[in-house]
Amino acid sequence: MSIAIVAVFGLLWGSFTNVLIARVPEGANWVSDSSHCPRCGTDIRWFDNVPLLSFVVLGGRCRACRERISWRYPLVEVLVAALWVAVYLEWGLSVTTLAFAYLAVVSVALVFIDLDVKRLPFSLVLPSYAVMAVLLGIEIALGEGGNWWMLFVGAGILGGFYGGLWLVYPQGMGFGDVVAAGLLGLAAGFLGWGPLAVAAIAGPLLGGVVVVVGLISGRLKRKSAVPYGPMLIAGAWLGFLGGDAISSAYLGMLGVG
Repeated sequence: MSIAIVAVFGLLWGSFTNVLIARVPEGANWVSDSSHCPRCGTDIRWFDNVPLLSFVVLGGRCRACRERISWRYPLVEVLVAALWVAVYLEWGLSVTTLAFAYLAVVSVALVFIDLDVKRLPFSLVLPSYAVMAVLLGIEIALGEGGNWWMLFVGAGILGGFYGGLWLVYPQGMGFGDVVAAGLLGLAAGFLGWGPLAVAAIAGPLLGGVVVVVGLISGRLKRKSAVPYGPMLIAGAWLGFLGGDAISSAYLGMLGVG
């Protein structure tokens, strides 16, 4: 029952994530403006705005103009709900869960914004530093987390690593990737060295796989612009949720630890 409740709230916040994806890049009001069809502009009534269910009932079309609604909307809702459930299963009812549930919303929004406009908006990333620092700081103060200085270590390692890449080859990624890496590093540092190491390594590995597969399949050319944010964020979440297990298994293969 508790998992079902978390999933339902995750779907609701996934619906809000769609609002962020649509409005943050344009600098539009995402706080109070009502939801509306992006094609005909008709306001969406509450019973047509129920996460996932309304998409199914309406057959994936706007009630007013009957234009198709993108599959992205339910996909985002399901992704956020899945991350919320995974976070709850990992940390239970805790401030850590609250922090990473918040980060899940921001992460999914950043992934799709980067796919759309190839940038990670500072207006979404920078405030998240403060939110995550406060929530994780509370958990540390309660004695449920690690050392406060690991927040700075994590942010410095991931932010510094990607900052170095940006300085060497600025055409390869935007500075938004650097700032987002610092935020993800702050979260990974809170969880410890294993999650931080996996988060740092997994992003470049995933990026390399995507580029190689794209080149082989012909979907990418040598000079194609590839948004790196989704790989950076996916690698970080692999570290958050599986970093300890992955790092322990790797060290065990080496006969260490």
